[in-house]
Amino acid sequence: MDASAIAAALLDSSADAIVATDRNGTITLWNPGAVRIFGHSADEATGQSLDLIIPENQRARHWAGYREVMLTGRSRYSDGDVLAVPALHKDGRRISLEFTIVPLTDASGRINGLASVLRDVTARFEEIRQLRRKAAVALRT
Repeated sequence: MDASAIAAALLDSSADAIVATDRNGTITLWNPGAVRIFGHSADEATGQSLDLIIPENQRARHWAGYREVMLTGRSRYSDGDVLAVPALHKDGRRISLEFTIVPLTDASGRINGLASVLRDVTARFEEIRQLRRKAAVALRT
């Protein structure tokens, strides 16, 4: 099977969000999975800052990490480690995500952006939160 056909199928899928950004954190790619998870159309998201989906209280930490990756070209999340973070849906509700990133480089090897594969794990996080609450109540009684 042709690698470009596989890549196209993944990009066109609505199962997981695939989002790419430039060095400044401007969204350059927003696949159907991103539309499904975040609620913004590709036209609404492309050209916007990642602040579109980052809760305000998380932005300083996010941008510090983003700048570090742009400077060093390295992130512990580009080696397969999964990062769990809150995010924002278009309707304003918070969702829980797990994602990995892949640095995007130019011909000279300089990092010029990031691609991320993101999965909505809100339902699973809610289940875990409910189980923890029940366990805490059971321990108190």
